[in-house]
Amino acid sequence: MILYAVAAGAVLITMLMALARALLGPSLWDRILAINSFGTGTVLMIAILGYLTDRPEWEDIALVYALINFIGTIAVMKFIKFSNLGGPRSGNSLSDL
Repeated sequence: MILYAVAAGAVLITMLMALARALLGPSLWDRILAINSFGTGTVLMIAILGYLTDRPEWEDIALVYALINFIGTIAVMKFIKFSNLGGPRSGNSLSDL
């Protein structure tokens, strides 16, 4: 139990550092990476708390949150590339992709 509590504390500290990087990051890419790291830390915290409370169903919640985090990252990258969630900025050519 102590080991899981120490791991949860380490993940919490890492999440706080990622949150600080997201708020103070010098560039947009640093902020995106920090938010993605924060989401990964959240998945780890959910899994660790599931072990600490002896509730294995929390791992399913952590898995769903990881998938949502991944889809959110892909959506942000697509939005940055195309300026919208539709198609390319100019023309209808597939070579623009």
